[in-house]
Amino acid sequence: MSTKTLLPLLCAGMIGMADAAIVVKPVPYEIDGEAFEGLVVYDDAVTTPRPGLLMVPNWMGVSENAATKAALLAGDKYVIFVADMYGKAIRPSNADEAKVAATTVRSDRPLMRKRAQAAVDVLKAQAGQLPLDTTRLGAIGFCFGGGTVLELARSGADLKGFVSFHGNLDTPDPRDAQNIKAPVLVLHGADDPAVPQEQVDGFIAEMKATKADWQLVSYGGAVHSFTNPDANVPGRNEYHPRVAARAFKAMDNLFDETFAK
Repeated sequence: MSTKTLLPLLCAGMIGMADAAIVVKPVPYEIDGEAFEGLVVYDDAVTTPRPGLLMVPNWMGVSENAATKAALLAGDKYVIFVADMYGKAIRPSNADEAKVAATTVRSDRPLMRKRAQAAVDVLKAQAGQLPLDTTRLGAIGFCFGGGTVLELARSGADLKGFVSFHGNLDTPDPRDAQNIKAPVLVLHGADDPAVPQEQVDGFIAEMKATKADWQLVSYGGAVHSFTNPDANVPGRNEYHPRVAARAFKAMDNLFDETFAK
């Protein structure tokens, strides 16, 4: 589904996908009196409780691209909440604006963790209106969002699993990894110039110093943003459909395992 066609569907609140009806609904909330607005995404044809995933999008934030990805991932399997990491007033329209917004949050990891945890709480609160099983919750993130999800894991968040897609791996204090309570899966492009080998090596050392259940999958031939169909900067940010499919399958496999416990 093209992101160009999504806006009117969002306005209508529903995306038709095969026999399913994927609902995309804005959810306003506040953090310390500041207005935020994320998206809850789910198939309203499914009435039995299903697992929930917090999704932290790439540095463009709550966007048509993020809503499309959430709709495709939710299917009839998950309720997904797309987190707003910047605040309702900040919606980047280009890479320069996104860089400023993302840098502001990345430079303040306590703030990043606080906003991510607040989004988890918003996801949990949807159980009052939606068939959501709050005993089976996980978090996923893309690029900036992948790094955010890893910080959420390092904060000791009580979720069933954490998955980073082509996210940054650095953290101010690697000792915080001792707080990780659930499996961590990092899906990384082996040729990603935005996440150099030094970062990868540092993450491996960080994880080895803990008792965390972790995996790092390095996909040959993949660079940054390999799950994003709109990424088209060869050698830097580039969609790789085969790797994307493998990565999404790896995500599903992890949650199938952890949600079964």
